[in-house]
Amino acid sequence: MSEQFEIEPLGDHDYLVRARYSGGVIESRFRASPAVIDELDAAKADEQRVIEETALYLAERQPVMDLPPMVDLDDVEAAYGDHYITEMTRRLKGS
Repeated sequence: MSEQFEIEPLGDHDYLVRARYSGGVIESRFRASPAVIDELDAAKADEQRVIEETALYLAERQPVMDLPPMVDLDDVEAAYGDHYITEMTRRLKGS
């Protein structure tokens, strides 16, 4: 499934993520937890890419319309554990 997300930086590690689906548009606010960004070894400039890849990761596991209104990367890591970190590291390195 290839989802298209629009990512809008809101400042202070917060992003608005929009996705279109057959029933309309969803908006979720994503928080780029500095601890998770550090764990992924992603520079601040790459935060937006981490958010986009996280949205894609979640969309592979649940319908887009079921994304919660607030997504914190700490919560995603807690829910998916090492798989999330390993997968994000792989995606960010482009392999």
